[in-house]
Amino acid sequence: MACARVPLDEQQVTERGPLGKEHTLPALHPDRKEDRCFVPYKPLPEDGSPAKVEEFLEYARFITEDLEWLLALPHDKFWCQVVFDESLQRCLDSYLHHAPRSLDLAALTSSPAVAEMQRSVHRLVFLTFLRMATHKESKENFLTPAVFAEIIYENFLFDIPKILDLCVLFGKGNGQLLHKMIENIFTQQPSYYSDLAETVPTVLQVFDSVLEKCGLQCEGATAMEPMKLNAHKQPTAMTMSQQELVDIILYLCDSTTTIHAFLDIFPAACSTFHSHGFLSRLTSFYETAVPDLEKAVRKRNFDDKSLQEDLWKRLSHSCRKMVETAHLLLHHTCLQPILEGRENTPTFAEELLQYFTSFLPEKRFLSDYDEQFPIADDISLLQQALPVIDETRTSYLLQGVESAWDSVGRRKPQSQMRPKASSLLSANQGAACEAAAAATASSTSVKPQNVREPGGGESLRGAEAMLDVPRKGNNGAVCPVSGAELESLLSCIRDLLPDLGEGFLLACLEEYSYNSELVINNILEDRLAPNLDKLDRAMPRPVKEELPSVLSIRSNVFDDDEFDIFRRDQVDMSRIWKGRRKGESAREMLNDKQHIAEQKARYQAYETVVDEVVIEPGETAASYGLDDYDDEYDDTYDMNQVGANDLDGDSLLNRRPFTVPQVLRKGNKAEEEEEGEEEEEEEPLQNNVNRDQFVQDPALLRERAEARRAAMQQRKGFRPERTSNVVGQPKGQGQTLETFLDRRRKEANKNRVGNHNRRTMADRKRNKGMIPS
Repeated sequence: MACARVPLDEQQVTERGPLGKEHTLPALHPDRKEDRCFVPYKPLPEDGSPAKVEEFLEYARFITEDLEWLLALPHDKFWCQVVFDESLQRCLDSYLHHAPRSLDLAALTSSPAVAEMQRSVHRLVFLTFLRMATHKESKENFLTPAVFAEIIYENFLFDIPKILDLCVLFGKGNGQLLHKMIENIFTQQPSYYSDLAETVPTVLQVFDSVLEKCGLQCEGATAMEPMKLNAHKQPTAMTMSQQELVDIILYLCDSTTTIHAFLDIFPAACSTFHSHGFLSRLTSFYETAVPDLEKAVRKRNFDDKSLQEDLWKRLSHSCRKMVETAHLLLHHTCLQPILEGRENTPTFAEELLQYFTSFLPEKRFLSDYDEQFPIADDISLLQQALPVIDETRTSYLLQGVESAWDSVGRRKPQSQMRPKASSLLSANQGAACEAAAAATASSTSVKPQNVREPGGGESLRGAEAMLDVPRKGNNGAVCPVSGAELESLLSCIRDLLPDLGEGFLLACLEEYSYNSELVINNILEDRLAPNLDKLDRAMPRPVKEELPSVLSIRSNVFDDDEFDIFRRDQVDMSRIWKGRRKGESAREMLNDKQHIAEQKARYQAYETVVDEVVIEPGETAASYGLDDYDDEYDDTYDMNQVGANDLDGDSLLNRRPFTVPQVLRKGNKAEEEEEGEEEEEEEPLQNNVNRDQFVQDPALLRERAEARRAAMQQRKGFRPERTSNVVGQPKGQGQTLETFLDRRRKEANKNRVGNHNRRTMADRKRNKGMIPS
């Protein structure tokens, strides 16, 4: 072999020929390729017949052994096999073509052996593509970037269709790793951008072909050419054969899912799609084709109801992916530059508003888009980023959205309310942080260890991996990777370093932000952090602490009461009922005065008030129900009535007697009225000054109002109301931002005080005595 630190494309090797004679060859040469035949991938059996299952397992076993052998080859041998072995490329292409997608799971067999074999093939295929997309594996094993770009482009190791299939098959669960892989391909070989630009018109033909098959677009006719009367009548979605309808929906589902996966994994391609007017074509197709296809799936008679349910599920999935694709294009071409504060922010805002305006005629698409991504949120972000945005235009857009909901006969969810400014600012900051995190992640290189197997470890979930919910560790902090991803990271590391314990590997992953490649590299080069060097490398995985039951640690004011079912085995169910008691009418419930009788005894205790009790000789205070004298009693705040019983006459005893509430009195109303009249006769007439006056003195009212205003102004922190300046400077000299904001505030709030409360003000004047009655 050649010396280290020399690119593979410049290395020379010396080998013995068939006759035993040594000769020198380039490291990349067809004669160095091993003779090995890679078999193509067979699709998963749909009917589950034993013969087809056995055939699939046999082919998959051959592929697994061959790919494991390929990945174990050294750097130079690997690239010789990849470049010069055509059977290997046919094998990889067959997997990309026939591998099951996420919605192809219903008809697949659920055999554990088949599921395990499919996961193995899926993982090895992705590792092979990942190594093919890496031009530098180490400091000794690498290719010159220019030669690497030429090799992958001229030998068709990667092309746009392959990249699209890679995204839809391996995107979920391996999105970040796949993004780095595709980004490296496009960075090293910019010719792929021109290939992508040539591919977009082909993608647009997908929409045209579906419209043509559904009879919604005449074949070969342009927008300006009228359809001939003798032209052949195209079948519609309602009249075409059932198999044709199934093929159209499957074709549409696969196409929309693939396009969305590619743009989601590689957002840099959004600008290419955007430049070809993809968004306007997408919305127009959605508005034209989706209602027609939905009507056909709903109203056509299907012998197999499961087929009808599967078609409806796939059509709904296609609609969701088209809406999400439109949002991706708007986000990365218009919203993201505004959130990042780039130059020409008004230009991006104007382009976004123009797109929203173009959506208004597409009622169905607009309502579905607003349901998933509320347009009011994006408009609020624009108003925060650009305060001078035309409010009339934004109001027109929001009214158009409401009109779209009404025209399709649906009601907008009440949860879609315009968020507050604080939430919008936090969303803006979150987007900026997300962009910064993505930029930081893109600066690191990742090797083919972090691979997400399809379907996790439970059952076969197709070649497309599923997302998992972030889990919590023992310390309560949210782990950045899911449980299945963490197990995959541990499995990948232990495949290379089986002598290390899982506890030690978990500590290393946590230290290096769950970057398996960095962990392996630091372990092999003995460059671990000091805190990790002190750990036992055979340390087992810590046992997960069982969290205490919520019921055992909860605390509630109703604990241990008669209805606490968590601490009582038996509860008196006769005291529990739902709604009105059986056999009890509303009148009986209202006539029940039991609560009055219960309160009567409480009021009777206050009926007799005794100031002093005369104790007869030989008796004690206890015999009268009084407490004994307490020498320690604190009488500081007692009000002793000194001299209250003197004969000189004191007003302390002239108290108002205790009055029993009217509801507790036993006497009839006539006696109470007579007693009331007698009391009124004994009371002297009050002074005329205390009587209510119908019209008060206006001067006195003005003095009181002036006093209140003066007291208010003397309070701490009082600030007079700011006067609104809506007049501004003369026309042609420009207006200040304060004048502009005051005018917009007046326009928004003019209906609050403008001639809508005449009656209220009239009542106010009449109460002040300004209007005679």
